Amino acid sequence: MKPAKELLFLALGGSGEIGMNVNLYGCDGKWLMVDLGMTFSDPHYPGVDLVFADLEFIEERLDDLIGVVLTHAHEDHIGAVPYFAADLGVPLYATPFTARLINEKLVEAGVEDSVELNVIDHLDEFQLGPFGIRYVPLAHSIAEGNALVIETPYGRIFHTGDWKLDDEPVIGTPATQAELTAIGDEGVLALVCDSTNVFNPNPSGSEGAVRDGLMEVVAAQQGKRVVVTTFASNVARLQTLGEVAVATGRRLCVAGRSLDRIIGAAKASGYLQDFPDIVSMDRAMDLPRGELLVLATGGQGEPRAALARIASETHPIRLERGDVVLFSSRQIPGNELAIGRIQNTLAGRGVEMVNDRQAMIHVSGHPGRPELQALYDWIRPDILVPVHGEMRHMTEQAKLGKAEGIPRTIVQKNGDLVRLAPNGPQKLREVRNGRLVLDGDIIAPADGDSMAARRKLSQNGIVTVGMAVTRDGKPVSAVEVAALGLPLDEDMGAFIVEAQADAREAVIKLKGDRKRDRVAIAEAVRLGVRRTAQRWSGKKPVVLVMLREA
Repeated sequence: MKPAKELLFLALGGSGEIGMNVNLYGCDGKWLMVDLGMTFSDPHYPGVDLVFADLEFIEERLDDLIGVVLTHAHEDHIGAVPYFAADLGVPLYATPFTARLINEKLVEAGVEDSVELNVIDHLDEFQLGPFGIRYVPLAHSIAEGNALVIETPYGRIFHTGDWKLDDEPVIGTPATQAELTAIGDEGVLALVCDSTNVFNPNPSGSEGAVRDGLMEVVAAQQGKRVVVTTFASNVARLQTLGEVAVATGRRLCVAGRSLDRIIGAAKASGYLQDFPDIVSMDRAMDLPRGELLVLATGGQGEPRAALARIASETHPIRLERGDVVLFSSRQIPGNELAIGRIQNTLAGRGVEMVNDRQAMIHVSGHPGRPELQALYDWIRPDILVPVHGEMRHMTEQAKLGKAEGIPRTIVQKNGDLVRLAPNGPQKLREVRNGRLVLDGDIIAPADGDSMAARRKLSQNGIVTVGMAVTRDGKPVSAVEVAALGLPLDEDMGAFIVEAQADAREAVIKLKGDRKRDRVAIAEAVRLGVRRTAQRWSGKKPVVLVMLREA
């Protein structure tokens, strides 16, 4: 379908979940994409690292897609760009820091010559078909977090991206209350708004307060090595830690490639200009313990990141009993076990730890309820469209917006095609949406047969059966059985003997034409051996049968 004389909104990712943000606006026959993100995998997708939104809806309408506008450089907003931008075949638009990181991704993927990347100065307005676009800087946990004002013939959109309010942002200059109020004075049809922290009754907090907290905590660690783990993309936090190192008389060491990449991009974009010189890891270990501050990746428990290797003593940076690790980041839901494993390893070695519950060393990059209420008062939209949240977050924000006097709200989810104007908001229909996974080097459906089979294998194990039969269905060789993933251990030998006998018996019991039907023989063996496995283990493993003709 082509958008008619109307303004449409469609989320393909990021509504009903936190992460993987992909939003479409439709107007006068054209579509505009805002953000193209991904999310990291979970145990539901064994063997997979990255998960993407399925873009089939817009891929079938590429002639009508006019561009992709990126709000900021977090992976859940730009992480899918190197995998899909070349195939989408439309220009990308981003502010300088975000564009620099996107370009690095395109170069790494080898598609930089196939993708047009436009760098937009923060104050420049630009036109894409029927959409007039300008960036509005807002505070967030990364440099150049931006909202978008999107002008259309049918009304103005304020698309927040990820945001917070911060009186001491450390990096960048967010729009002021007066500037945001002026946007509201112009009239806003719809506020499309981040829902992540809607249940937080308090403001998110200031980076300036984090700077004071980190200064106090690090200064107290006399004679100890200090490691700080934080999100690599948080340029303001990196700026703060550079200042902390200088103020406490410590040399700064950086452990993690993503930190090196972000620091390089930030400096090239005009940030971190007074960042202290970094000492190498070899030199760092020669310094007195109380003169070293290490920035390390891996605060979410990533097994190959620097902090996990430091904890397991497989990294050049070594910690001793009494040294300190500061977790200057929030614990992302789902990462609790991985983080706990690292913390238990550190604790077992006598390393002390401090997190954001014990000291003011981290604040969120998303708005709590008071910040949402303030934005409602300044923007004064006719319609509130909660996004960037699970269903419970978006439903709660819709309730909050209604209580604060926003006339109309709509709780939508990925795949809901919504008309915002005229006569909106109105859900028109549901379009196909879903997830794709990066499985090795292949992008495949998340709900495909291969992923379903892998889940079954991971849960129940596998048994293989090999045997030879004559043309008239008589077994003529020893039955070979092998099993992986069954919880039998010392009983494995006895199980295999019984499975061999049951496989042979299943063939012998076949009657009539089924004795000569290879499909029937294989199925009888499969079911017989699976029953054996269930008796022994309580599991129903995948059973593969390989027949050969004697």
